[in-house]
Amino acid sequence: MKNRDAHTEGPDLAALAALLADGTRAAFCLALLDGRAWTATELARHAGVAASTATEHLNRLVAGGLLAEERQGRHRYVRLADPATAELIENLASLAPRRPAPPGSLPAVNRSRALARARTCYDHLAGALGVAITESMTRRGLLDWEHGLTLTADGTAWLAELGVALPPTTRRPAVRSCLDWTERRPHLAGAVGAALCAHAFDSGWITRIGTGRAVAPTAAGRQALRERLGLSDEFCTPGS
Repeated sequence: MKNRDAHTEGPDLAALAALLADGTRAAFCLALLDGRAWTATELARHAGVAASTATEHLNRLVAGGLLAEERQGRHRYVRLADPATAELIENLASLAPRRPAPPGSLPAVNRSRALARARTCYDHLAGALGVAITESMTRRGLLDWEHGLTLTADGTAWLAELGVALPPTTRRPAVRSCLDWTERRPHLAGAVGAALCAHAFDSGWITRIGTGRAVAPTAAGRQALRERLGLSDEFCTPGS
């Protein structure tokens, strides 16, 4: 009886794992890490499956709580349920084995390299650039890791100087580390990470590469990253 109760009470981790055990559903979740809402048709095209198949998988992900849906007229959009879900997907991706690009697939290799250099992870920056920003903020005393990740007083002042308004207090942590799946080191997430990423877009420091998650610093962004964080050209130059 005790063994049976142990399997029926508490969180159903197996059910959550089953949602991501399918390659198509996993591909949908990874695509939605760009922080935007997608239609079923767009996700079907991305994963190379029929629209009816995509709809079936999306219904399961919504019912399982990993995705949320929005409707505008006849159109249905889906997105990751919340920032915590995005960080869960990114953390799992960091533990997953890497699939090599198909032989001779130069576009796939280039996309992979662009994602590794700099990308969005839901609503904050990731990749080599995101990790470099986080490490520079730590070296400059803007972040402190001694008793868990915190934003220091100097960090608050630095953000104010940039014109980054701290979001109002919510249930979302102000700062949180997110394990980067390409760098295998943490980058800055949480409300501050999201605000800093939004500021980078709004200020024209970074721009999206195509329609995916990869981003690249602009000329203004390269200058700002050098002046504000002392980042080298290794992280500021596209294609580095």
